[in-house]
Amino acid sequence: MKEVYLDNAATTPMTPAVIAEMTARMKDTWGNASTGYSYGRQAKLLLENSRHILAQSINADDDEIVITSGGTESDNTAIIQTAFARQKLGKHIISTAIEHEAVLKPLHFLEEQGFTVTYLPVDENGNISLADFKAALRDDTILVTIMAGNNEVGSRMPIHEIGEILADHQAWFHTDAVQAYGLLPIDVKRDHIDLLSTSAHKLNGPKMMGFLYRRNGINFPSYLKGGDQETKRRAGTENVPAVAAFAKAVAVDTAEEKARRQARYYHFKQRIVNGLRENGVDFAINGEIKPDNLNHVLNIWFKGISTYVMQTDLDLAGIAVSGGSACTAGSIEPSHVLTAMFGPDSPRISQSIRISFGALNTDEDIDKLIAAVVKIVNKLKQLDGGAGKNGI
Repeated sequence: MKEVYLDNAATTPMTPAVIAEMTARMKDTWGNASTGYSYGRQAKLLLENSRHILAQSINADDDEIVITSGGTESDNTAIIQTAFARQKLGKHIISTAIEHEAVLKPLHFLEEQGFTVTYLPVDENGNISLADFKAALRDDTILVTIMAGNNEVGSRMPIHEIGEILADHQAWFHTDAVQAYGLLPIDVKRDHIDLLSTSAHKLNGPKMMGFLYRRNGINFPSYLKGGDQETKRRAGTENVPAVAAFAKAVAVDTAEEKARRQARYYHFKQRIVNGLRENGVDFAINGEIKPDNLNHVLNIWFKGISTYVMQTDLDLAGIAVSGGSACTAGSIEPSHVLTAMFGPDSPRISQSIRISFGALNTDEDIDKLIAAVVKIVNKLKQLDGGAGKNGI
């Protein structure tokens, strides 16, 4: 049985070209980039060449890229260090109700330290209101942290508009771009972004690798205490082979490739919706299908069928999908994203799955998913006498 992987918002497989790059560098460029002899100089050169590729991808300067272990470290560093470094200017922060846990948990920690956080609500499509944002902005706001795109429903935040509003405000602007980076065009100068987080494994790169963009002029102490790597901004010996592999994944992900993938994933969404409708499946989309959203994410409410049942039956059919964010998949707590969108009593919270596409998916994969869902729905209807209650 050919297995189908449709949980690319959780992680993506490394492509052959990226694996080849990382393997080669593990063999020939494994030196410590902080040393002064030939092994170190070779590693340092590869590190800086890779940094240049990463910087170019968001229109940043090379020295604004800080190599990290991924999105969680980047988010924690940007949020916590900004708060502590700027608390004399104010203790107010603005975010949204649908951020990733790597943003929400640092914010909860800061609330315990006496900071105030305004969590902007979202509508049933997962969008915030710029009017709400403007109303929440205060003179003592020191940080705005709003994701570029949501990892559960694919909604896209008005990053450019927020950046323009903040251009003349004291607040620093951080965006968690972990899901958006690699799919959407990002320009930190155009969008007035001060801090930006990424993670390599979301775009076919290695895990435990990412970067924090930190605009020149943004100063706070290193989050990790130790050596003076990354010009004293992030302690720890750099994983040069993994950085090179990350840069390889980014280098092949050109603007044209981003647009091609977005169009392809939009086609996948339409194919799934049409296929389910043609087969009489009772469902609804959580969020909205728009060409300029994060098109690799599709969240579907299968009415009357629990998330657990649908996800388990699809797994038995050789198809991997998610019940929400992979970072909370082991939790019994309902999706905070769907709760924010539809309220705590909505059946969508316990009857929805997330399908997310990647570079290796094909129309054949999509058709296999449709056929499997139709089979599962029909089986449950028969078990429940057509009521569909067995899956609740």
